[in-house]
Amino acid sequence: MPTKINILRQESPSTGILLTSWLEKSGFSRSEICDYVKSGWLQRISTGVYRFSGDKPSLYGILASYQKQAGLNYHIGAASALELFGFSHYITMSKPKAVVFSPIRPPLPRWLTDAELDMTLVKVSSKALGTIGVEQFDYQGHRLAISSPERAIMECILLSHDHYNLMDVFYLFESLTTLRATLVQQLLESCSSVKVKRLFLYMADKSRHRWFTKLDVSRISLGSGTRSFMKGGVKIPKYNIVIPKELAEYE
Repeated sequence: MPTKINILRQESPSTGILLTSWLEKSGFSRSEICDYVKSGWLQRISTGVYRFSGDKPSLYGILASYQKQAGLNYHIGAASALELFGFSHYITMSKPKAVVFSPIRPPLPRWLTDAELDMTLVKVSSKALGTIGVEQFDYQGHRLAISSPERAIMECILLSHDHYNLMDVFYLFESLTTLRATLVQQLLESCSSVKVKRLFLYMADKSRHRWFTKLDVSRISLGSGTRSFMKGGVKIPKYNIVIPKELAEYE
């Protein structure tokens, strides 16, 4: 008959971790956990964090473990989410990056932000898009909270300049031919960032996607005055924005 630790081993993806609090809720005592460390079943990563010996936790596996075992409120967003959906061709990166939207409190664990993993962790805290458009995604035996494509492209716009080039964001935008107009409408109406709303509508209009015609722009608050996103750029009167010449002239 399989032992508790054998059953747990069979049910645990090799890219994840085990938290002491969750192990205790699952019927393992502190003394048992210590015994499994001494016998070589488990290895300690940080205070209250373990992995099975021989396993190699990945960043997504660790984040999924925290989500499942500790109810941590965060999600994978922006280009990282689009990559999981298969839209990543035009965003070039050296070491892969994982853009993680998390609340200021509680923060992601310090040991995780300092760890050498398969991806570079990029932490973002923003309430601009609320909680709409976050979905559950099956990934290598884990369940990850990630942004829907509709939300993810808006997050790319939100992070443009600091993390993404607007031209690269537009290349991604061109491939998003099947966005759900109803969800796009909800996101734009609830979004508090004028930058995101104006640039999104400009890119949707420029891309000529069919779903764009289903939006009711009159219900979206776009603020007032001109917003500049490139010094010395080109003004687009329809959306009252100043954008890079390369983007404005792109056909």
